Amino acid sequence: MLAFPERPLDAHAWQRFEANVSRHAAGIPLAYVRGRQGFWTLDLEVTPDTLIPRAETERLVELALPCLPQARSRILDLGTGSGAIALALASERPECEVVAVDASAAALEVARRNARRCGVEVRFLHSDWFAALGNETWDLIVSNPPYIAEDDPHLGRGDLPAEPRSALSSGRDGLDALRVIVAGAPARLRAGAWLLVEHGWNQGAAVRALFADAGLVAVRTEQDLEQRDRVTLGQRATGD
Repeated sequence: MLAFPERPLDAHAWQRFEANVSRHAAGIPLAYVRGRQGFWTLDLEVTPDTLIPRAETERLVELALPCLPQARSRILDLGTGSGAIALALASERPECEVVAVDASAAALEVARRNARRCGVEVRFLHSDWFAALGNETWDLIVSNPPYIAEDDPHLGRGDLPAEPRSALSSGRDGLDALRVIVAGAPARLRAGAWLLVEHGWNQGAAVRALFADAGLVAVRTEQDLEQRDRVTLGQRATGD
C-alpha cells in the first residue's frame, strides 16, 4: 500500500491482508503467516511443523563451507527441520552428497518440498539422530539441534511458543540432544572430518567440553553477528 498507492486493493486482497494481520496479532509468527522465510540465498517454506530458520544459523553454514574438502564430499545434517542448512550447503556445493535427517515426518515433508522448489539435490531420511544411518561415515556433520533448557522462560516469549517444542528444548540444561550428537559423531566422521553444531550463547564452554570428551581436536567456538558464542566445531584427528 505504501509502495504503490495508486493501485487500489480489491476486496479479496484486503480481506486476506486483514486476516493475516489478525493472525499475527494473535501471536502467530509472521513467517508462519506468510508461509515463507528467507535463509542464506533461499526462500523456504515454513509451517508450524518446522523451526523458523534464523540468521544466526547462517553463521553455521558460513563456517561449514571451508571445512569441506575440495573433492566430492559427504555431508550429514542432523535435525534438518525445514531443510535450511542442508539446502544451503547443497546449493553452494552441488557436487557433494548431502543427507538430511529428522525425527519428524511432517518436517521432512516440508524439507522435501523446499528441495524441489529450490531445485537442490538432498536425500532426506526419517531418523532419530544417527539411528537409521548404520555405519555410514561423513566428511562433515552439521546440526542445529534443540538446545534451550526445558524451563527457560524464553520459551514463552516471541515466536517460540508457536514453534515445535521438540525443535527448541532438550532436557534440564538444554544439552541432551547435543550430548547424543557429539558422543555419536566421532565414529561416523572420516579422519580429518569436522563436526559443527549451533548452541546457545551461554553454552560454549559446556559444548567444548563435550567435544574434548569425545576426542575431537582443533575445537573452538565461533560467535554470531552479536558477538555471542553460537557455533562450536571440532575435527576427528587425521591419525585416527
